[in-house]
Amino acid sequence: MIKKESRNSMRLVRHARVRSKISGTSEVPRLCVFRSNKAISAQIIDDVAKTTLVSAYSSDKSLKLKNGSNVEAAKQVGALIAKKAKDAGITKVVFDRGGYLYHGRVAALAEAARENGLEF
Repeated sequence: MIKKESRNSMRLVRHARVRSKISGTSEVPRLCVFRSNKAISAQIIDDVAKTTLVSAYSSDKSLKLKNGSNVEAAKQVGALIAKKAKDAGITKVVFDRGGYLYHGRVAALAEAARENGLEF
């Protein structure tokens, strides 16, 4: 029988391939997205210093979301990460979709971050 790889293991392969080409610096950090069945999160990371500069999660109490795993929640997380980045003095980032398709929640988060001032 043919053994089919799991979706998450294939996502990790895609993520490793993307990460071999993308790296965040202190001038242009990396906006990394993680999507689960219950929530979506975004972090702005400086890979040279190995530190997370800013983060936002859909399970954050300040967002007051009933459902953290839909497109509306992703838009709010994108707006929140852009606001926090602006407060931290970050305007330009490189986008790391984490091996996920640029579609649905990931695309909604990216568009909301762009609309609120992040450049990528």
